[in-house]
Amino acid sequence: MKKHYLLGLILILFVCACSKNLSEVAAGGSSNPTTKPPVHDTTRTQATDTVKKDTIKTQPPAPVVPFPETVATAPPAPSCPISPIYGDTIIYPQPTGGADYIVNPVNNPGSGKYFSWPVGMVLDANTGAINVTKSETGLKYAIGFVRSGTTDTCLSTLVIGGASYMDSVYVIASGATAAVPYFEADPYLLTTCATGNGCSFDVNGTAASSKVIVNKSTGVIDVQKTLNGSLLSLGGAFGLLPQNGSSVTTTIYYKLTDASNNALQHIDVQLVYFNTKADIGNSSPGLLSGITNAVNNLLAGHLISTTANPRPPLIVIVRRLN
Repeated sequence: MKKHYLLGLILILFVCACSKNLSEVAAGGSSNPTTKPPVHDTTRTQATDTVKKDTIKTQPPAPVVPFPETVATAPPAPSCPISPIYGDTIIYPQPTGGADYIVNPVNNPGSGKYFSWPVGMVLDANTGAINVTKSETGLKYAIGFVRSGTTDTCLSTLVIGGASYMDSVYVIASGATAAVPYFEADPYLLTTCATGNGCSFDVNGTAASSKVIVNKSTGVIDVQKTLNGSLLSLGGAFGLLPQNGSSVTTTIYYKLTDASNNALQHIDVQLVYFNTKADIGNSSPGLLSGITNAVNNLLAGHLISTTANPRPPLIVIVRRLN
């Protein structure tokens, strides 16, 4: 039922049919050698270049090498060390009393460099140590290792547990007014905080200070109130008279009652406003197809992105259809 509900929700939210592209890396850490890397982040860059830039939070450094176009499905060749291993396929932030929670590889492939995709993981390029506290949570990552003196890239995938939001379009006039989080990089896992079972969102009020309205117990973003504001405020997150392409990025700090043991986590969310659906295409060509590609990748268990473009979930708020 969750799966049917989610797919139905996507059909409502996406008011424009876009072609699918499922050429991202698969859950096992390999990509399809017969396809080219998707271009959805390129279109997203085109979109965000048209809106004002925000400096609320600086993104972690981008990978310095591109994601490999093809990865052999056979075991690594003798010249290629084994892939980075972190003891499990999913790790969780943990309370540390103010210190950063660091997870190191459990294997030692030798001297070389570590890389990760997409942007969001804070990874030590020399040791492979992951700063989980400072990394974006709720996302599946690919981690690569290139041994010194070689050009072979060995890959593994790793999920950092937590909450995230789908890249989506919300048309207020069509009744799409709530952005629901999913958890542990699983787009079908929607119920972790659905009943208000001890989860806490926007715990320090950062989102509220940006007039992004987040349910404190469930993490659901009220996109209508975020757009319109309250009776006592002069407009919502985009101001009293929002302009096409207006953008705001905020950080949502939260705690979950899962294996993270109520450790403080965070996720950046980017919101963009348009008056009508037609304005999206006029202002940001390719944005809708880029969103569709990101959703297709997520639903298929692939990485959302393998490029160095910004990672925050993209919530597009549209006031009316036309």
